[in-house]
Amino acid sequence: MSLYAEFKAFIQRGNVVDLAVGVIMGAAFGKIVNSLVADVLMPPIGYLVGGKKFTDLKLVLPKVEIPDPLRSGPLDTLEPATVNIGSFLQATFDFLIISVCVFTIIKAMNAMKKAEVAPPEPSPSEKLLIEIRDLLKGR
Repeated sequence: MSLYAEFKAFIQRGNVVDLAVGVIMGAAFGKIVNSLVADVLMPPIGYLVGGKKFTDLKLVLPKVEIPDPLRSGPLDTLEPATVNIGSFLQATFDFLIISVCVFTIIKAMNAMKKAEVAPPEPSPSEKLLIEIRDLLKGR
């Protein structure tokens, strides 16, 4: 079998196509949720925090001067480092909201599956047998 034929058979299997559709839908869903978090939910939270953009929240560490043992001045100065707390919290909020959305979607899908699997209505002969059984129990 040629490489092209093997590749064609691989691509045409249902699982690969389903996976590709899932990845594309997941990427689109991720963009929607990111926009929801960044554009709808975080601005009011930023307003409550003091009018700052939430991702701008950071802890600035002090500037460090490395002394020069041969001279009286500093050898080098390290610029202040920042701990970007806002970016971390933003990513955490994104994760939590995506998790809640995925949980809700899966819960809805499971509810639809349960609704679809309702037991079938008994046939007329089964109904008659049930009625006879109930009459015999009453004696």
